[in-house]
Amino acid sequence: MKNYWKKHKIKIVVVTLIAAAGGYYWYQKTHQTSTAVQYKTAVAAKGSLVTSVSGSGNMVVDQLATVDPTITGTVANLAVNVGDKVKKGDTLFTIVNDALSVSNDQSTASLQQSRNSVDSATLSIKQAKADYDAAKKDDTSTSDQKKILKAKIDIAKSGLVAAQKSYTATLASYNNTLANGAKRAVTAPIDGTVSAINIKNGDDLSRLSSNSSSSAPIIIGDLGTLQAQVSVNEVDIPNVAIGQKVMMTFSAISGLTISGKIEKMDALGTLAQGVVTYNVKVGLDTLDSRIKPNMSVSAKIITQVKQDVITVPNSALKTQGNATVVQVLPSGAKTPESRTVELGSANNTETEIVSGINVGDNVVTQTIDPTAKATTTTTSTNRGGGMGILGGGRG
Repeated sequence: MKNYWKKHKIKIVVVTLIAAAGGYYWYQKTHQTSTAVQYKTAVAAKGSLVTSVSGSGNMVVDQLATVDPTITGTVANLAVNVGDKVKKGDTLFTIVNDALSVSNDQSTASLQQSRNSVDSATLSIKQAKADYDAAKKDDTSTSDQKKILKAKIDIAKSGLVAAQKSYTATLASYNNTLANGAKRAVTAPIDGTVSAINIKNGDDLSRLSSNSSSSAPIIIGDLGTLQAQVSVNEVDIPNVAIGQKVMMTFSAISGLTISGKIEKMDALGTLAQGVVTYNVKVGLDTLDSRIKPNMSVSAKIITQVKQDVITVPNSALKTQGNATVVQVLPSGAKTPESRTVELGSANNTETEIVSGINVGDNVVTQTIDPTAKATTTTTSTNRGGGMGILGGGRG
């Protein structure tokens, strides 16, 4: 019995030792794996780099006409609604003003009187000449009488000049009165779409405010001249130029992207709450019927496109003193090596590397150290000056 327990004690010890050894091996293996520093990498590739400037604003109509008659009266026969398309010369509404008829009659009478004055002055000249010619043939006429008759000719000529000037002025007044009379039928000044109506039948035009174009009786716009007017920050405006390509999206129209190009730029900025911005107008390459005036628009202005350049993610950049470095993990290596690099252009996601690394290098974008309290990631300053990437991509 004593030999039996002795034999089994030996077996128990051997099994315990084997189990302890296995546990230690497992602990070592799993502990080493979990505490090893890990690196996330990206491949440095050659392709295109696109930089852009962001702006936001609204859609505006470049060709806009306000219909605001210069005569007063009561609105009648309003013939259009908002959204109606009109042609130049189409009647929009009429103005009832009885005083215009009276003015027409008065102008007609004044013009006739001026015409009569001219005719009378012409006859006076003829009569004065006839009297003077008769006196020259009459031997009984004295020299003084002849001088008086000759002076009457000069006076008659002066009277004709004055009558002609009066007639010219009266004719201009007459034409103005007729033109005002014609304005009782108010017509469209351009082809376009009625975008606003601020009157209704029975309104007195003299009581309408005309302090701004937005309160004009009727506003007509040519929707074929829709443009995007966006504000660009003063920091970004030096990079913006006429002719640059722009991509536009609309919060009211999901999935729609319209391209265009810059056509106009304000020379003077606008200061609001300590921020200076500049208005930039963008013409659309194509029109979409869903786009309406005053819609909000977001724009990406492409300021530079570089082809065939080496780029890396911005997260791969580190700063050491006054230098910028990129960590490269050679194939099969466990520890990366730091390389000082020369930077080129950049946007919000990628940066051009002029020198320091080669195409195909695995650059470290994130370092994970399980022994640290938190995961550390490489960071870099946004070198794009507020620029964002748009389109492009690696070729």
